[in-house]
This record gives sequence, structure tokens and C-alpha cells, in this order.
Amino acid sequence: MKAFEFKPKLLSTLKSYSKGTFTADLMAGIIVGIVALPLAIAFGIASGVSPEKGIVTAIIAGFIISLLGGSKVQIGGPTGAFIVIVYGVIQQYGETGLIIATLMAGVILLLLGVLKLGVVIKFIPYPIIVGFTSGIAVTIFTTQIADVFGLSFGGEKVPGDFVGKWLLYFRYFDSVNWWNTATAAVSIVVIALTPRFLKKIPGSLVAIVLVTGIVYLIRTLAGVDGIDTIGDRFSIKSELPDAEIPAINWEALKGLFPVAITIAVLGAIESLLSATVADGMISDKHDSNTELIAQGAANIITPLFGGIPATGAIARTMTNINNGGRTPVAGIIHAFVLLLILLFFMPLAKYIPMACLAGVLVIVSYNMSEWRTFKALLLRNSKSDVAVLLFTFFLTVVFDLTVAIETGLIIACLLFMRRVMETTEISVITDEINPNAELDIAVREENLIIPSGVEVYEINGPYFFGIANKFDEYISLLKTPSEVRIIRMRRVPFIDSTGIHNLTNLCLRSQKEKITVILSGVNKKVHDALVQSDFYRLLGKENICPNINVALERAKEVIEKKKTKAIVS
Repeated sequence: MKAFEFKPKLLSTLKSYSKGTFTADLMAGIIVGIVALPLAIAFGIASGVSPEKGIVTAIIAGFIISLLGGSKVQIGGPTGAFIVIVYGVIQQYGETGLIIATLMAGVILLLLGVLKLGVVIKFIPYPIIVGFTSGIAVTIFTTQIADVFGLSFGGEKVPGDFVGKWLLYFRYFDSVNWWNTATAAVSIVVIALTPRFLKKIPGSLVAIVLVTGIVYLIRTLAGVDGIDTIGDRFSIKSELPDAEIPAINWEALKGLFPVAITIAVLGAIESLLSATVADGMISDKHDSNTELIAQGAANIITPLFGGIPATGAIARTMTNINNGGRTPVAGIIHAFVLLLILLFFMPLAKYIPMACLAGVLVIVSYNMSEWRTFKALLLRNSKSDVAVLLFTFFLTVVFDLTVAIETGLIIACLLFMRRVMETTEISVITDEINPNAELDIAVREENLIIPSGVEVYEINGPYFFGIANKFDEYISLLKTPSEVRIIRMRRVPFIDSTGIHNLTNLCLRSQKEKITVILSGVNKKVHDALVQSDFYRLLGKENICPNINVALERAKEVIEKKKTKAIVS
């Protein structure tokens, strides 16, 4: 097995770095840093923490992911996918619980990378990914209704669940603040129309600058005070916080472990999807395992400074690419730009209207919903895929993301096993084998005649626990008398412990019935597994044959010996 190699893309790109590349990275980094500002603030507030914690996350995690990551252009930071899970953790366990869960998720991501499991994430079925991504989008939209309409709940706490939120909204809908609604509506329209006129500058940035200016004038000149701003709800600190290690105990670790798995899986999926999309844009190939190690390191260090979970951000990564960023230096510059904004310009953020941020997140949820993909999967896929899609979607919306991801992973495993079982075939041959029918080239070979009293079983596919039981049942149903059973395993790529166990039981049962078992065409990987389990001592080395021709000759010898023994006795 190839030894693990940790090779951050920054090291390889610096070998051929030039002044022209730096200029392109500098411009891209500045633009991405400015673009990331409103999103970091919005994601921080929507997650239930103060706005500067969203920016702190974008600074520290963004720097670490670019410094250590396996993608040349990946931009890391807080994303909309984490809003639901972070908000739920804070509601239940507080910010200390969130820090512990994020630290654990970071360790899990680190282990996934070190153990070279980055490729495994790609085996999660697409309907599951679309299901919980669309579910997250609906949940994010739901969390923004109060700020879009400026609803007042008279001090009543907003429930954490989807149904509870909507029941509360309907009950207090007569408290709509139309100034807030107008602010959100204008923000949404500006974000939607900006791409038609400005290709490089994102609509969210334009909307926040424009709408904040308008609201400031309305509040100052017209005396309208019904439009809530960030400053009305939060006190903003223009500094990087000191690192603090939370008090950790065993009970907290046990209770938060499922949440940590959810954060790790969600972060791994989103970061690797983002890196894969970026590869297609720049004709490169990312290192999945190195990227997961970087994500792990970011999620271990960031929460110590009060940050929230981070991962690769597709929108910011695309902005980086579209503005000329081609190396991790652009991501590092983006982090320094955000740091300068935090230290020198953060007090201005208090004037940003909450309804404007809600409008930004409404657009984020719309883009995240992938409704066209969702619709296509519903109309064009098999019933099982549609069922998985809807099941994951409703679990995410009605219950929570932890339940959805854990259930989704179980469904993914079950679907994978079912499809492997469907592709693995078991057949029995009792008369003759046609070698010409088994090749994709024209040959002229005579059929192999199977001697009387010999059965040939062909296994085509992995011999793991699902197939092992199926094979066992298959043989039990056959009532034809035989003296030799040849098990042809040339197309068995691997065998697990259950397969070996069932094969052992078959041999023991066959020996009691005075039936000889012969294995044919065992490949090296399966051979090594059988040797390690001491299976061959039970079967005998003479009954392990390299191909079907040798196996049939061995079967003839066995039958002749039995006939001779019967005559003598």
C-alpha cells in the first residue's frame, strides 16, 4: 500500500511562482476578501453568534485551509450549510458545546485525511447530497422569515424546530414591520439584478453597501427607527479574541459526538465538492486527503478563538477563480484583507440592517436549494432514488441535520450493498463450459466437458457477507447428487470474514457429505485473505487450482480415486 503523503498545494505552486501570478492572486484575494465580509457576518448572526465571530472564522479557517489545503484555489470559511446545525447546538449546549463539537469534528476530519478516506466521501449517493442540501436551504429560509418581515414575538423564544417556527410566525404575523419588509425586498432585488450590470462584483456586497446607506439616511433624516441594524442587537469588537481552551469532560464528549460526526461529514462533503468543481474550472486535480487534513486543522484551531465550523465555500472559490486566483496565495491574501477590515472598519458594520442580511440569506438559500436538480431527480430517476431524495429532504427539514446525515449515511451503505449484491451473479454449470462465450475475442477452443458427478459454481462479483449468505442458500436448495464441487472465483475481487466463514462451513458440510470442494482461479487478494484465515489447511493445497482446466482435471482424479476405492472395498 502506498504510504500517505501530506503535500499542501502551496508548496508545489511556490516552486514556479512569478510576479505575474502574485499580481493576479493579489487582486483575486482582495476581491474575495471583500465578498466574504457580508457572508461571514450573515452566517455568523444566522448561526446564533455575534457577527465578528463569523469574520474570525473566515480569517483563521480561510488562512489555514489555503496554507495547508490540497486545492490550489479553495477558499475556506463559514458557509450556509452549517447555519442549521450550529444554531441547534448553541440552543441545546451553548457556545461551549459548539466549541467542543467543532474540535471533535476537526479531529475526525484530520483522521479521515490521514487514513486516506477522502475518496470514500465521493461514494455518498447524489440523491442524499441533494436531499439534505435542499433541506438545509429550506431551513435557512425559514430562519430568516422573522427578520424579513420584522416580526415581534413579545419576548417569546423562537423554537428550534421547523414546524414550531412556522406556528410562531403565523401566530405573530400581525406584527409585521413593513419598513423591514421593504428593506429585505430591495436587498433581494438588488442582489438578483446586479449580475446583469456588474460581472465581477457580487450582488450581496452591492446590496449591503447600497441598502445600508439608504437606511442610514432614512433613520437619520426622516427619523424612522423601525429598521433594526446589527448595532441594535450586537456589540461589535474590532479585535481578534484570545485563544481559550474549553473545559472538556467525558459526558460532554459523549453527548456531542453525533453532532461532531454531522459537522465533519458535512464539512468533508462540501469542501470536496467545492474542490472538485474548482478542478474543472482550472484543469487541475486536488488532493482529497490533504484537503481533509487542512479542514481538520482549521476546525481544531478556529473554535479556540471563538469561531464556528468552517469548510470550503463554493461561491467564494468560484469568485476567486473568476477574478484570476490560481494559487493558495490568493486565499491567504483574502484572510489578511478580512483581518484588516475587522481591525479598522468593523465599527461600520453596526449600521447594516438585519433585514438586508436576511435578504442576502434568502438568496443564499435559493441558490443552495438546487430546485432544478431536485425536480430533475424527481422526474427522471428510479423510484428508490426518489424515495431516498424525499426521505433525506424531509428528515433534514422536519427533524434536524444530524438525524438526516446519520440516516443518509446508513441508507448510502444499504444502497451500496444492495447494488453490489445485484451485480454479483451466482450460477451453476453441470454439463459443459464454452470458453469461446467467455472471451471478447474470437477463439476456436473446444467446450470443456464437466465430468459426471461434478458441479461448477461460478461467482461473479465480490464475495462479502450479503453474497455469502445468498450463495449458502443457493447450494442448500440444489438437491442434485454430486461428488465434487468446483467453486470458480476468477471474478471475485475480494472476500470478507463472513465470506470466509461461509466458505469454511460449506467445506465442513461437504466433507461430512463426502463431497470434495475445489477452488478455481483465486486471485492474489482473495488468496492472501484465505491464507491468513488458515482456510487452505482445511481444503488442502491440491484442491486450489489456478484455472478451470486444472480444476476439472483435479475433479477427474478425485472421482477416479473414489471409484477405485469403491471397487477395492
